[in-house]
Amino acid sequence: MTDLFFTIIITFFAGMGAGLGTGFAGMSAAAVISPMLITFLDMEPYMAVGIALSSDVLASAVSAYTYGKNKNLDIKNGLVMMANVLLFTVVGSYVSSHVPSGTMGAFSVFMTFLLGIKFIVRPVMTTKDEMQAVSARKRMLQSVLCGMVIGFICGFVGAGGGMMMLLILTSVLGYELKTAVGTSVFIMTFTALTGAISHFAIGGMPDLIILTLCVVFTLIWARIAAKFANKATPATLNRATGVVLVLLGIAIFTFSMIK
Repeated sequence: MTDLFFTIIITFFAGMGAGLGTGFAGMSAAAVISPMLITFLDMEPYMAVGIALSSDVLASAVSAYTYGKNKNLDIKNGLVMMANVLLFTVVGSYVSSHVPSGTMGAFSVFMTFLLGIKFIVRPVMTTKDEMQAVSARKRMLQSVLCGMVIGFICGFVGAGGGMMMLLILTSVLGYELKTAVGTSVFIMTFTALTGAISHFAIGGMPDLIILTLCVVFTLIWARIAAKFANKATPATLNRATGVVLVLLGIAIFTFSMIK
């Protein structure tokens, strides 16, 4: 009973952090859930990532639905970007296998923290009118090129896909924040599903209790965050997103130090 209670507590906080990160910023649940499962429940890393990716699927899907319902989702260019992300993740993974990478794990944590600071200090205040002023052809080309870059980095480093998408969608493609997050979680739904299936196909089924708890808690908090984000003003959303990312960056770094 004590072990089950401890498992529920750990998965609750892991799901809360992952859900808030997904709903507010399109962040991958793997960045939060994996280190917590590995650190506190002594789970094998490969299986922890598989559970985190599974949690990402429904959380990202419900977030994407909420953003889409509020017209904050670019499906057309999102599909183009997703195809290139998936393709170049494989390319990046292949290149990474031939390069020594002892310190690459810190990339996602560092980016999460810095991106949080960026949203607090320099908020994204682009409007939908400004975003839609870009020609359809230029936006499509940008989606192709950025998808290639995000996919390669994600495959090469093994982390940071959600953060890279949010950064590039807002800073390079000029998306307003809500549409950037909505498009990011839309893409992450399919990339997480692909990753989860491959993880379980290779490593076998995980602990079903931990899997279920992580999926449910992440889904609940992602729904809460997405609903709040779509009703918030741009200034409030920037601050909330920045604070969540900074706190998650600090928490993930702390968990890695404990381990």
